[in-house]
Amino acid sequence: MGSESYQMRTLAVRDSLSLLLSHPWRNLRRRLITRASSTSSPSVTVDWSRGGPPRFHSPVLPPSKGSVVRVQGEEFWHATKVLRLTESDRVELFNGTGGIVTGFIHKVDRTGLDFMASEDVKNVAPQGTQWHVFAAFGTLKGGRADWLVEKCTELGASSVTPLLTERSPSITENRVDRLHRVILAAVKQCQRLHEMTLNPPMKLLSFLPLVSQSELSFLAAAEATPLIDILSCSRREASGVMIVGPEGDFTEEEVKLMIKSGATPVGLGPHRLRAETATITLLSALMLWSNTQKPELH
Repeated sequence: MGSESYQMRTLAVRDSLSLLLSHPWRNLRRRLITRASSTSSPSVTVDWSRGGPPRFHSPVLPPSKGSVVRVQGEEFWHATKVLRLTESDRVELFNGTGGIVTGFIHKVDRTGLDFMASEDVKNVAPQGTQWHVFAAFGTLKGGRADWLVEKCTELGASSVTPLLTERSPSITENRVDRLHRVILAAVKQCQRLHEMTLNPPMKLLSFLPLVSQSELSFLAAAEATPLIDILSCSRREASGVMIVGPEGDFTEEEVKLMIKSGATPVGLGPHRLRAETATITLLSALMLWSNTQKPELH
């Protein structure tokens, strides 16, 4: 009896594996993607690892439930060619300024897709301290500037501004165009609703008035007081500025000008850090600190 029972269990497992492997991958994928029961009543449960449907960027969102907007270009290509979504599949659109709406693909043709909203647009305000990154990364090579901007986006920086200094005097227009694409890809990947702003390059002397106006302004500097000690006696504000120098660091005169304008020098440890490493280290610490602080009542 024991031998017969074992053989029966073995056959059952083999049959189950054969049934699973006999299904085409396309059909298996179709079972994982939520499909609408009709074009006017889409389903609502999809597990896309973050608990919702795939999200795409659209500068224009439908004004109300039942409205339709056209999605074309790279977002259309990604939805239909990469994810192979089609009519009735449930998706989200966001505009990069806090607006998001759930709906479904109403129609697909050769040039684009029509998205129909199944609810009204939701608008979400920015949360926490808005950190503005000023970093002299114009001379970084080999994709290091891309990495810096991508990680600033993922961590939640409000904006990034290339700082032009004596040792990093320029940044090419081609690189700026590429960085805009890097930001949009990172925004979608990390599920941000507010797109990080990439400001035009700014010369140091033009930047100094912004330092003077900021309640929180931290300058990464060698041999300065450790950041954690500075933060222990700081309080959260609505926005703040963080400053990181180029390869070779700021000149002594540039540091003096920023400190005179109100920047607080902060140390990031005993080792010499690359510009992109220092930027992400400082931003990570500031984001974690400000997200745990209660806002001051003024």
